[in-house]
Amino acid sequence: MEELILVMARALVDHPEDVRVEIKEDDRGIVYALSVHREDVGKVIGKQGRIAKALRTVVASAAVKSDKRVIVDIIS
Repeated sequence: MEELILVMARALVDHPEDVRVEIKEDDRGIVYALSVHREDVGKVIGKQGRIAKALRTVVASAAVKSDKRVIVDIIS
C-alpha cells in the first residue's frame, strides 16, 4: 500500500524526492501520512480536493481485502 501511494504521489509533484509516507496504526485503522514538499501540496490535493479524493478512493479499493480501515492523510 505504501508503494502504491508513493508511486501515485511522485507522479503528481514537482519534487518527487520529497515525497514520504509514514505508517501509523490507531483506533481509526491504518493511517498513511503522505508528506510532500510545501509547493506541491496543492497538486496532491487538487481543485476542491478532487485529486486527494481519487487517491484515497484508489487506496481504499486496494485495501478491500484487509480487515482494517485505511486512511490517507496529506501533510506538508
